[in-house]
Amino acid sequence: MQQPGEFKQFQKFLSETEGDFHVLEQRVPVEKQLQYFKFSDRLRKEAIPWTEDDFEQFESDLYNPESTEEYKRRILSIFAVSRDVKSYRRLERYVQSPAPELTDWAYMALMESRIMLESELSEEKQIYISTGLGGKGQKLRFYLLLQASENQPFLDYQRKVIEREFAFAMQNADCDIERLTVHEAYADLLVLMPIRTDIKRLIENIVGECNQYGDFLCKTFTVTNVKELNSDEIARIIHGEKKENDTPDKEE
Repeated sequence: MQQPGEFKQFQKFLSETEGDFHVLEQRVPVEKQLQYFKFSDRLRKEAIPWTEDDFEQFESDLYNPESTEEYKRRILSIFAVSRDVKSYRRLERYVQSPAPELTDWAYMALMESRIMLESELSEEKQIYISTGLGGKGQKLRFYLLLQASENQPFLDYQRKVIEREFAFAMQNADCDIERLTVHEAYADLLVLMPIRTDIKRLIENIVGECNQYGDFLCKTFTVTNVKELNSDEIARIIHGEKKENDTPDKEE
C-alpha cells in the first residue's frame, strides 16, 4: 500500500496534533484561500494601529457601493487581523448577506478573526483547517472515487452491496454520506468525516467487505478534499491517463 506524500503528511498531522480544530465549512477554491492568506500575512506585517474611529469608517466604506472590490477585500482582512471583538461582529453581520464577489473572502476573514480571538482567550492551541471542499463542525468533506474491477459494469446486486456496505460502515465511523452515486462501472461519493478519521483504512475495509460478494471493486481508490472530480477527470483516472496537475490523491 502506498500513499501520496502530501496526503500522508496531512493525515499524520491530524492524528498527532493536539488542540482545538476549526474547519472552514464553506467551499472556497484553494487558489483563493492561498491568495487570502498571502494578503492577510502582508497586512499583519504592516502593523498599522487602527482606532475605533477607523473601524467605524471601514464599516461604512464596506457597504458603500462606490468602494472598489479591492478596497472592500482589504477592509474585511483588516477586521480579521485586528483582534477586535467589534470587528468580529462586523464580519458576522456581513457574511449574512455578502456581495457575491466577496463571499469567499468574507468567510475566510470571519474564520481568521475567530481563530485570532480564541487564541487570545484560550490556553489551547487553535488549529485552522481549510480545504477546497470545506466541512461541517469537526468533520471534513471528501470526494471518493471507486472503480469496478477491470472496468466491468456493476450488476444490480453489486450496486446494492456498495450502497449497503458504505451506508453501514460510514455510519459506524461517525461519517455522513451526503451523496453516493453508483454509475455503470464506478461509484463516487461525497462524505463528511471526523478530522482524525483513518480514511485509508476505513475505505480499504469497506472495499474488502464489498468484495466478499465477488471481487467486483478495484482495490485502488481515489480520495481528495480539494474538489469534486468532473467526468473528464474521472475518465482519465479510470483509463490511467492522470495528468501531473490533477489534484486527487490515489490510494493503491
